[in-house]
Amino acid sequence: MENWFEWLKYLLLGLVQGVTEPIPVSSSGHLIIVQRLLGMKQNGLSFEILTNTASLIAICFIFRKDILDLITGAFHYMRTRNAKYRSEFMFCLYIVIGTIPAAVAAVFFKDTIERVFTSVHTVSISLLVTGVALWLIRNLRGQKRDGNLTVRDAILVGLAQAVALIPGISRSGSTVIASIAVGMKQETALKFSFMLYIPISIGGLILGASDIVHDPNRSALAIPFMIAFLTTLVATYYAMRWFIGIMAKGNLIYFSYYCFVVGTLLLIFQ
Repeated sequence: MENWFEWLKYLLLGLVQGVTEPIPVSSSGHLIIVQRLLGMKQNGLSFEILTNTASLIAICFIFRKDILDLITGAFHYMRTRNAKYRSEFMFCLYIVIGTIPAAVAAVFFKDTIERVFTSVHTVSISLLVTGVALWLIRNLRGQKRDGNLTVRDAILVGLAQAVALIPGISRSGSTVIASIAVGMKQETALKFSFMLYIPISIGGLILGASDIVHDPNRSALAIPFMIAFLTTLVATYYAMRWFIGIMAKGNLIYFSYYCFVVGTLLLIFQ
C-alpha cells in the first residue's frame, strides 16, 4: 500500500510538470509547491532531468515539422547560399544566439540559484512578477514574422530565458513575453520560444546524464521515476496543444490572473 501511495505522488508530480511546462506559470515553481504540500523532499537533479526530457520529447514531436524545415533549410543555405533558404538559416542562428545567455547562466549560477531561490516565498513573488509581465503585454500584437527577427531580438529573448532559471519565473512565459514585447507576432513568438527550449534542454540532459547514471537511489526510484516520466510526456503533449490554441486567440491574460491568484495565496498561507 505504501508503494502505491508513493507511486501516486510521482504520478501527480509528473502531471504537474507536464501541464505547467509549456504554459506560462512555471513548472519548477509548481513542483516546489506540490512537493511541499505532499511533504516530499526535493527530488534532485535526476528527477528534474528525466521529467524535462519527457517534456522535451513531447514538444519536439509537436514541432517536428518546424524543426525539420529549419534544419534542412539552414543546411541548404549553407551549401548553396540560395536566398530562398536564408530565413531558415537566420532563424537557426538566432536560436543559437538566444540560447547563449541561459547556457552561461546555467553553467555558472544554476547551483547558487537553486540553493538560494527554492523557497515557496520566492515562488510566490516570481509568480506575481510573471503575472504583471503577462498583464503588460496583454494587448500587444506584433508584426515580426520568422524572417524579420534581429540579433537584438534574439539576445533580449535569450536574457529572458536566463532569468527563468529562478523558480517561479516561467521559461515559456518569460520567452513568450519577451518575444511579444520585441514585436513578434503570436505564432512567431510561440515558435521562437519553444525552439529556444530545445537546445537548452538537450544541453541539460547531456550535462546531467552522469547524475542519473550515478544516482545512488536509481534502482529504488526506477518505477516512481518512470511513472513521472510517462505522465509528464503525455501531459506535456496535451498541454502544449492547448497552449497553442490559447496563443492563437491571444488569451494570455488568463494566465496573468492565475499567477496573481496563486502568488497571492502563497504569500498569505505559506
